[in-house]
Amino acid sequence: MTLPRTIGQLRESGYHDRSVKTEMRHNLIEKLRRNETIFPGIVGYEESVIPQIESAILSGHDLVLLGERGQAKTRIARSLITLLDEVVPAIAGCEINDNPFNPICPVCREKVETEGDDVDITWIPRERRYGEKLATPDITIADLIGEVDPIKVAEGRYLSDELTIHYGLIPRTNRGIFCINELPDLGERIQVGLLNIMEERDVQIRGYKVRLPLDLYVVASANPEDYTNRGRIITPLKDRFGSQVRTHYPRTIEHEIDIMEQERTVFADEGFQTVVPDYMKEIIAELTHLARKNPDVSQRSGVSARVSICNYENLLSSALRRAIRLGERQVVPRISDLVALIPSTQGKIELETIGDVKEDRVVEKLLQGAVLNVFNRHFSVSSFEPLVARFEHGLTVEIGDGMPSERYARLVSELPELRSAISQLKADPQPATVASVVEFVLEGLHLNRKLNKERSAGKSRYRR
Repeated sequence: MTLPRTIGQLRESGYHDRSVKTEMRHNLIEKLRRNETIFPGIVGYEESVIPQIESAILSGHDLVLLGERGQAKTRIARSLITLLDEVVPAIAGCEINDNPFNPICPVCREKVETEGDDVDITWIPRERRYGEKLATPDITIADLIGEVDPIKVAEGRYLSDELTIHYGLIPRTNRGIFCINELPDLGERIQVGLLNIMEERDVQIRGYKVRLPLDLYVVASANPEDYTNRGRIITPLKDRFGSQVRTHYPRTIEHEIDIMEQERTVFADEGFQTVVPDYMKEIIAELTHLARKNPDVSQRSGVSARVSICNYENLLSSALRRAIRLGERQVVPRISDLVALIPSTQGKIELETIGDVKEDRVVEKLLQGAVLNVFNRHFSVSSFEPLVARFEHGLTVEIGDGMPSERYARLVSELPELRSAISQLKADPQPATVASVVEFVLEGLHLNRKLNKERSAGKSRYRR
């Protein structure tokens, strides 16, 4: 279908313009009727956050997303563009995407008055109707709203003339969605300017009052501690946002794993077959959940879902490195690979106190707790009494990052008690998978105080 190219053709086509909020509301209703996914890729919010956001959009409310870091706030804001029409008409060449039927820009108003229905229009895709800015203390009114252009003044215009304005990011997002991240970090003067844009539809630039009846849907993100702290955000601006939605971290291990799998970086590793046992994924997710409850970890700054994602990536990298060195085709993470999670965890958590508590020690305790919890979910320690009895009679087992998988397979042939564990975990009988199960069982028994463990460079020895 050929799209209209002038205002006259647009009028003849029967096109009816509508506000951004009306447009989003209409498209949301259609998606709900068709039972479509509103926010693809957002995991764990189906019964909590998403219904509240849907209600806010149906009410025509500007939105504040409150939550700690790594809770998909920005991703949700960017996903809102799916509720916009695929394309909308705007006057060609306009800096602020002026509505052909109701222009607010003085240049466009003059053009419509002069040329009438012959004014050219362009069609803007939904991706270009989204603007985003991270709030920092150095943001100015010029950045967000606009500033007097000295070149236009030098051309002979008066300072009070609207044509002298160089528009900022918000006017350039007219007829779209504007997101301001970390809203409380905006200076009070800038917050007042944002309030004027949202409420009064005007703003003062260099002492001159400029009328800007912009058509915007505004969504902001903030940390709850900053947002509720008096003095960080002016009360009138807070009151202007119609709905406030509280986000949260994944509440189940399954949701955490889904996010890990969805967000991790995937490479095409030619010649390698990567298999990640479910219990290894559970350990990574359990580590993050334990960190979110640990008193040594600052809960005010939060423990982002990126901790799980980066840990998962490091775990796979460690297993791949070993497979390359040993000349093995199958890549399967083991317990001995968990040491690779320390650097990817340390950089993403903040300790509650500084001094005697060291980050690496905190992470090591979290890893031990994660392995113990996952092991006890899968096994009963009493089922390994025959195996523990072998250790009591002098058996010792040495494992290590550089030990080939075949050696673990031979160990299982000598210790049939381990076969039931492989069967119970429904593990692939390939040597690399068997090696992973053996290390998991031995470490689980050690953490349950059934076996002693001696560590040396790159190796561990289990004995009674």
